[in-house]
Amino acid sequence: MLTIENYIDQIDEKWQSSFIELKKVIDEKIPEGFEQEMQYGMPSYVVPLSTYPDGYHCKKDTPLPFLSIAAQKNHLAVYHMGLYADSNLLQWFQTEYPNHMSTKLNMGKSCIRFTNPKKIPYQLIGELVSKQTVEEWIKVYEG
Repeated sequence: MLTIENYIDQIDEKWQSSFIELKKVIDEKIPEGFEQEMQYGMPSYVVPLSTYPDGYHCKKDTPLPFLSIAAQKNHLAVYHMGLYADSNLLQWFQTEYPNHMSTKLNMGKSCIRFTNPKKIPYQLIGELVSKQTVEEWIKVYEG
């Protein structure tokens, strides 16, 4: 079984220290109540079943995902479900991004991609992560 530690050990050297720093910022800033686990093959932060027993998409055995981070071949990715589900949060992030970065925002619906390991806005990601509590995320998810 793949653990978070095993995952980090397997990351390409190019991305490893940036990934570790990104995870450290998230660990420091994520509101209380989210738990870390491997979900969908990535280190993830979830609402535990003890808090939200309905699970994800009515799957009683799958904790509600909130945030995942991944080291891909050509980028680091932050998957933030709140950005996909909360238009106010997305708008805040898109407005704030240029204040922290000189590069164009590279993102999909919930995925923020960083293609340069030396250009990651750790402070901005920390602020983003801190903006939704477990209770707020559950409300958004149920809405």
